[in-house]
Amino acid sequence: MNEELSPVMLALVVVILLVQSIFLFTNARKHGHNYWLWGILGLIQAPMPLLFYLLFARKIWRSKSAEK
Repeated sequence: MNEELSPVMLALVVVILLVQSIFLFTNARKHGHNYWLWGILGLIQAPMPLLFYLLFARKIWRSKSAEK
């Protein structure tokens, strides 16, 4: 099997990482979190930094239960 990434696949991975990083950076800055940390973590891999940010920094599971 050819284990090299095709240029299209590599471009797709770069776009996904950049979009995730930009979202994390801007959202963390808006909500007063450590935005540089989240932006850099978003460049490293996907989707774990996004999930960690939503679960632990934004605490999205608490907003649903607090409304009841």
